Amino acid sequence: MFDPKKLEQVAKQIHDSMPQPVKDLGADVDQKVRQVIQGQLNKLDVVSREEFDVQTQVLLRTRQKLTEMEKKLEELENRLSEK
Repeated sequence: MFDPKKLEQVAKQIHDSMPQPVKDLGADVDQKVRQVIQGQLNKLDVVSREEFDVQTQVLLRTRQKLTEMEKKLEELENRLSEK
């Protein structure tokens, strides 16, 4: 769901901001930072940009169909009221 490059970038920024003694602990710290970030991101109620764009297009088509149906309904109501 999340871009691995972005995750790496955030993990690197966190790692770079850590004090040197913590950095000296090595790859374990890097891996733990990545795990924590990924875990927290997974808890968020978000969607990928691609999924958002797809759903936006679906919503636009649905709105268009609704507008068309409203016009048809209005036409039918007008016909009925004329009779």
